Amino acid sequence: MEITDDKLLRIALVTSLIGIIGLIIFTPTIEVKKIDIEDINRGMIDEEVKIDGVIQDISQSSSKSSYFLTVNDGTGQIPLIIFESQAVEIQSNSFDIDDFKGRKVEVVGKITEYNSQLELILTSGDNLKLTK
Repeated sequence: MEITDDKLLRIALVTSLIGIIGLIIFTPTIEVKKIDIEDINRGMIDEEVKIDGVIQDISQSSSKSSYFLTVNDGTGQIPLIIFESQAVEIQSNSFDIDDFKGRKVEVVGKITEYNSQLELILTSGDNLKLTK
């Protein structure tokens, strides 16, 4: 059997389509890994993680557009940054960010570093959820 350019092109096209269909099918089932705050380190910068914890403190930026929350899960604490677009999204769902203080939450965010301190950036307003 001789492999011609035409056959090779067809094989590549079929393989690509199978890969794309696989991505479409399996992407919704991929979950963000859940982690304890004490296990977060600088090697995880730019990774998206899920943590459970209690909101201990809430403050606003001087421009009143961003919020800084402190999340504690019993193993440690980390600042959670909520920028204006995510804050608007949360408030459009009939929640006031100040209502989260003292409440247990589940957070999905991206680990970043600012002024040599690790912090979590909320990636979407839907990624801050109250838990029981």
